[in-house]
Order: sequence, then C-alpha cells, then structure tokens
Amino acid sequence: MKLNGEWHRSIARTADGAGVRILDQRKLPWTVEWVELRSAAAAEAAIREMWTRGAPLIGATAAYGLAMALAAGDELDAAYAKLLAARPTAVNLKWALDRVIEAVRNLPYDDRPRAAFARADAIAEEDVALNQAIGRHGLDLLRALHAKAPDRPVNLLMHCNPGWLATVDYGTATAPIYLAHDEGLPVHVWVDETRPRNQGALLTAFELAGHGVPHTVITDNAGGHLMMRGQVDAVLVGTDRVTANGDVCNKIGTYLKALAAADNGVPFYVALPYTTFDPATETGRDVPIEERSGDEVVFAPAEDGPARLTLSSAANPAFDVTPARLVTAYITERGVVDEHGLAALAAAPA
Repeated sequence: MKLNGEWHRSIARTADGAGVRILDQRKLPWTVEWVELRSAAAAEAAIREMWTRGAPLIGATAAYGLAMALAAGDELDAAYAKLLAARPTAVNLKWALDRVIEAVRNLPYDDRPRAAFARADAIAEEDVALNQAIGRHGLDLLRALHAKAPDRPVNLLMHCNPGWLATVDYGTATAPIYLAHDEGLPVHVWVDETRPRNQGALLTAFELAGHGVPHTVITDNAGGHLMMRGQVDAVLVGTDRVTANGDVCNKIGTYLKALAAADNGVPFYVALPYTTFDPATETGRDVPIEERSGDEVVFAPAEDGPARLTLSSAANPAFDVTPARLVTAYITERGVVDEHGLAALAAAPA
C-alpha cells in the first residue's frame, strides 16, 4: 500500500533473490526501517519477536524462511519445526510451511531451494489476490451501509491491525476500506489502540494515514460507548484463525467488541482468506492461545523508549475467541458468508 506516496508490499525478495526485505514493525510509526532477512534463523526471530506480524504475513515470512534454510543446506524437518514453533496461534504459519514442504519433498536436494522460493513467491502473490477479492466483496457491504445514511461517512470500528502490515498487501479487513476510499465512498475508522502492543494506534493508524483514510484512535474500552451512542455502523476485524464451527480467534479484546456489537445491534464482520480457515480444528476452545511476556503489559512502546506503566507483574494472553453466534458474517475471497458457508473455504479458491 501507500507509504510516503509510493506503493509498497510488506515483504519482497531482495535484489539478489537470496533473501527478503521487510519493515521492522517494532519501530513504526516513529521510524520506517526496512531490514533484510537472509536465513531461516532471521525469519524465525522476525516472527517470534514481532518484527513482522499478522497471520498471512507470518505465513509468507515462514515460507521464505524455509526456502532460505534449504538454500543454506539446513535439514528440512528441523528448519520446519523451528519456524512452526515461532508463534502458535495463527494457522497461516503451518499452512504456508506445509505448502513449501509439498513443493519440495520429492525433489532432488539441489532442486529444492529454487522450488521453495518459487512456492513462497506464489504464496505472496496469492495473498495479494485474495485480499483484493476480500476487498471487493467487503466494498459491497460498505456501499449498502452508506446507502442507509448517505449524508454522512460510514463509521467503522477496527481492532488490532488487519492491514497491509499484517499481509503482503491491501490487508484483509482494511481492503474494503481502501477500495471504498479510492472510489470516493466516505468512510471513517475508529481505531482501537489495541493494548498491550498498540497495533491499532501504532500500525493501523499509520497505514490509514498513509492512504489518506479519515480515522480516530480510541482507547480499547471506548468502543461500547460509541456503539451505544449510534456512532458505529459496523465492526470490521481480521482474524488469526477461524475454526470449523466459525469461532474466531483474534487479538485479545475482539470478543468484548463482539459482545458490545451484539448488545447494540451493530453488525460484526470478520474478514479472512481461506488460508486462515482451519477446518481441522473443531471449535475455538481447541485453539492454542499464545501467552506472551508480561513485560508487554508492564511497558508501553514510545518514541524515546519503553515507558513503565505499573510496578506489578502482568499476565498477557495475546488472543481471545469470539463465538460464531456473535459474528454477523465472514468476508472471504469467495463472498460474504455465514458460518455454514465457511466450508467452501476448506479447499483453495478455484
């Protein structure tokens, strides 16, 4: 998407093709710094330490990491296991690694690196196409919302960062917003700060500003108040995993937004590609919830270094589960569906 007026993707091959170039998202929005990853160990660290994050982008980064491991002569299964363990909740990580394994397993060793990089490139290109399709289907929803109140902008509430910084380009839940803005449909986004890592305040707001989309950052606890006052037309979020029954695992705090939306009759939409649908996991209760360091709660990121917020210790579950009964619809590359329509995502798009 747009960065300083120029179009960028969040991950791309280096000039020599041997590595990848990513944004160090830990430094945004204060510093825009591109870094090169040239080994599986670097890719694993970037995922685990959240230099790069977001379910689809984690998958693409891991795929390139496995390709770099093969180019370096690393043992395939060991590299796979290490990358898979980098973060446990987002299903795209395993999906992408499995696609690379599928592409190279039966090839001679000398042919594996080239095939792995080709598969990683294909995963990245597909992610862009999937997000564009999600954007087109979501745009129809935004047009319908605007038609109900054509004298004002469509007010959307967004939690965490489901944007191009979480994908290869366009984003999942942000894709309809960017397309709406580009066609002249007036939209305004309430951006949850998304504690404890502040992905909303730091990343989503950064993205929306770069694209020129009107937005306002709010505290995580303000959403219910705004919904009660009629200032939210829809909640629009991404997800790290959707289980077979339609339960949605997303950044901690998403469940509370869904409860408030249900209580106030506000539509709650979840945007996802088929790569984030996990038909092998029956319900959200079966999803491993990542527990991150309590330091992320104790300290807040700031331009001049972390600021301490409390002298106490902290717990830090990174995700929660929103039951399918609270989801109005799922915006996918195949269209807008209910939980019963998710089964069509079990296979790759035709």
